[in-house]
Amino acid sequence: MQLGLSKIIDRPGESIDFSVSVDLSDLLYGTSYPVSEPVLASGTVRNTAGVLVMTGSITTCLHGICDRCASDFTRDVEFPIDVVLVEELSNEENEDEWVFPLEGQCADLEDIVRTVFVLNMDSKLLCKPDCKGVCGGCGRNLNIEPCICQKEIDPRFAALRQLLDK
Repeated sequence: MQLGLSKIIDRPGESIDFSVSVDLSDLLYGTSYPVSEPVLASGTVRNTAGVLVMTGSITTCLHGICDRCASDFTRDVEFPIDVVLVEELSNEENEDEWVFPLEGQCADLEDIVRTVFVLNMDSKLLCKPDCKGVCGGCGRNLNIEPCICQKEIDPRFAALRQLLDK
């Protein structure tokens, strides 16, 4: 989807609002497709002293399998949009991932939303930020129930353990 910016390109101080729904269901992230619902993006493109700055937010619901505890989860996420739009990239070798080229006098909203979404995703999909994971010994999900493993005592302290047993 293209966002026409011809009304503000040569007019510092002007702005255009945008709102778009993007389908990212084909986005493979790790080994899963976490986005099955539309990704909603909205915000404003403002001409600030000749520089086009896009600000706003992206919202959707993630559906995935937790990388720590292997539980299915759904979680609402919101990521900020804060990018710069330029007529041409000055040096493609040192390209900044937060700078997007215009196509004529239009911005490609689908490309911007996809890139901002991926750059804001965590490296691991977690059911919640403080997920405790699975015990390596007994295999219990530590978010639901405690570990039942017997802790092995260091053999150097075995004599002290005998004193406690008496």
